[in-house]
Amino acid sequence: MKYREFKKLGVKVFPLGFGAMRLPIIGGDEGKINEKEAIRMIRYGIDNGINYVDTAYPYHKGNSEILVGKALKNGYREKTYLATKLPTWLLEKETDMDRYLTEQLKKLDTDHIDFYLIHSLRKSTWDRAYKLGVLEWGEKMKEKGYIRYLGFSFHDEFPVFKEIIDAYDNWDFCQIQYNYMDINFQAGRRGLKYAGSKGIPVIVMEPLRGGKLASPPPSVKAIFDSYSIKRSPVEWALFWVWNHPEVALLLSGMSTMEQVKENIESAKRSGIGILSEEELKVIQRAREEYLRLTPIDCTKCNYCMPCPFGVNIPGNFAIYNSAVMYGGRFKDFKWEYDALGDARASACTKCGECEPKCPQGLHIRDLLDMVWENFENI
Repeated sequence: MKYREFKKLGVKVFPLGFGAMRLPIIGGDEGKINEKEAIRMIRYGIDNGINYVDTAYPYHKGNSEILVGKALKNGYREKTYLATKLPTWLLEKETDMDRYLTEQLKKLDTDHIDFYLIHSLRKSTWDRAYKLGVLEWGEKMKEKGYIRYLGFSFHDEFPVFKEIIDAYDNWDFCQIQYNYMDINFQAGRRGLKYAGSKGIPVIVMEPLRGGKLASPPPSVKAIFDSYSIKRSPVEWALFWVWNHPEVALLLSGMSTMEQVKENIESAKRSGIGILSEEELKVIQRAREEYLRLTPIDCTKCNYCMPCPFGVNIPGNFAIYNSAVMYGGRFKDFKWEYDALGDARASACTKCGECEPKCPQGLHIRDLLDMVWENFENI
């Protein structure tokens, strides 16, 4: 079996981790996991090499940790590293950290967590957790044996990532979103390389960008199909992530047994630096084709900013472009649009101050109308 090593920790892991965020559900309700099938999938994965299972407090409306705890009974807990996460956005006082960890240990029916992450760090959640003493608390939990390794998952821009990395000398690992479309998104390639330079193992989430890279548009699929080596779009995307030496493992939120089997077989064929220059060019061409499909030619130069009414103009355009790029699935990106809050396109008053500043000559007011019409009427 092929394993990678968290060199800093001396831990060996299968290249593929089981993400328990997208388990099979019943009746379209995220909170109703198909327990029998989900347990069968997780145990099949462990029986066939997977030795890292990742869950979190909010997944499946709080039921993912309970399901994972059940799946790891009958000897499976001893065969795998277990990861879950501290819900930073729910922290109000220092004692909350003890309360959530205690609850998670009970739900998972275990006496310790192998990999414990400070969840979903961005500037606001990091500042809050840091002020509450999360690093000192994490060290105490390690000393008491409740957690073995302390890390964090990240959802902000590179400068914030660097700030977090530099704030603590004892990070055991970190987790970032990374795929061939997101090389400059959030921590991105700079974050991957920076963590690697510090000797911090990197776990990659969203290697398929939430499944969006699994079913590319015809023009992108044609690029992959034209190459002499035949791989599915999923395998092209996963191999691209595995090709990086800084990546300790990638997580896949698998929903079907077929996905589990296919991803395990891909992991067995994976390796660091195994993609040729020609193969990397194929993936680059696919990325360029995706980008060509974006309808708003915004370069994110930010000359239009700041908007006097607080609209995040490049941010709105980026979310709209992604929705179109990945098949016009605006519902899939509605949460990103809503997360902009008062900076959404609907806050535009059509003052026009932005348009003379745009080097691309974009009709920004009309485009913002198009953005909010597509997102706010869902």
